[in-house]
Amino acid sequence: MRPKPLSGFPEFLPNGRIVEQAVLDSLRQTFELHGFASVETRAVETMDALTRKGDITKEVYVVRRLHADPAGAASGDDLGLHFDLTVPFARYVQENAGHLAFPFRRYQIQKVWRGERPQEGRYREFCQADIDIVGENTLAAHHDIEVAVVMLEALERLHTEFGLPPVVMHVNNRKLAEGFYRGLGVEDHMAVLQRVDKLDKIGPDAVRALLVDELGMSGEAADKCLALATIQSADTSFVERVRALGVEHPLLEEGLVSLAEVVTAAAAAVPGRLVADLKIARGLDYYTGTVYETEMAGFESLGSICSGGRYDALATDGKRTWPGVGISVGVTRILAPLIARGQLVASRSVPTCVLVAVDAEETRGAALGVAAQLRARGIPTEVAPKADKFGKQIRYADRRGIPYVWFSDGSVKDIRSGEQVAADPTIWTPPAADLLPGVGRQA
Repeated sequence: MRPKPLSGFPEFLPNGRIVEQAVLDSLRQTFELHGFASVETRAVETMDALTRKGDITKEVYVVRRLHADPAGAASGDDLGLHFDLTVPFARYVQENAGHLAFPFRRYQIQKVWRGERPQEGRYREFCQADIDIVGENTLAAHHDIEVAVVMLEALERLHTEFGLPPVVMHVNNRKLAEGFYRGLGVEDHMAVLQRVDKLDKIGPDAVRALLVDELGMSGEAADKCLALATIQSADTSFVERVRALGVEHPLLEEGLVSLAEVVTAAAAAVPGRLVADLKIARGLDYYTGTVYETEMAGFESLGSICSGGRYDALATDGKRTWPGVGISVGVTRILAPLIARGQLVASRSVPTCVLVAVDAEETRGAALGVAAQLRARGIPTEVAPKADKFGKQIRYADRRGIPYVWFSDGSVKDIRSGEQVAADPTIWTPPAADLLPGVGRQA
């Protein structure tokens, strides 16, 4: 009986896996060009660590040994699979602070697990790629600009190299919103933020009703909160639009200046890929400064495919605090819909560039020798599995997408064009486009 697939645990066929690997390699290269070091953390964390930031136990996959002592279940040592890469990174920084040089720049590409209802763009097991810059006690504000630009460069490279849809990053600053609400005389700015965060889901009229009925705000103040949330611009014109609302507070000014610096820098580095969007909130009780959310053109229904922000305390040991800023991109969230629809494909499903034909089993050793010479020069090569007629060996290569067949007479054939030329395995090199599978967007 054929096994049933598990919903929410995507598995790619070889062609899709080649696409995924190419994307991950591209992300790694961009991150490393900017000096980010790779780390990998364990798959499990203690349940205490996973639930410390709030009640998210419904999302966590609990891990226990099958033959564990039942009495141990109440010991507080239960483990869970990490649901993001921030919680394990916070623990990693605290444990290894004495061995790290700050500000510490890390990227991390790993699987994470969440027990949520599977749907397109949301999975129970998926790959994330994070970048963070963490300081010891302090972290300069310019890093808020840097992580945004680095991630946008990484995503733009995926667009230009592989044809992934372009993205737009929406950026706000929590200080801006908090200062604005405090300038209106609001004491519980988080309560306002939580309700304004529902704007896209329930609409402005419903949000206004919540502000007035639940928080006791005046109609005029509620209208100004809504007016702030509707401001969006790709340049610094948002600053004057906010000031025109007539609200003043030192924290508001600080947030405006910080956000304007991010927008200006991004416009110069990656034009057209970042906008100020003053309704963005992110992680209501977690972020403390700049916040980011990113949409992919044509796939807005997926929601944010890349998000993050500034936090004052990634971790603390009571004496030291490690503030940071980071952004995470949901690699599987981006790729799974494109691969499933056949919109992003590899040119072949195997890395092999050359198939060395076998005349007879008695001469297989010679074929293996040719393959070894080609591999020594970085050319992916395999030897035919059977000494069939050459026509069958060519068809075998064609089915696998292998572009070249090498024959014992010292010739190599491009089976796509039919061109066959004499060649020496110590010097012959295929065109660069054929050496490895190409990855690209299909209409």
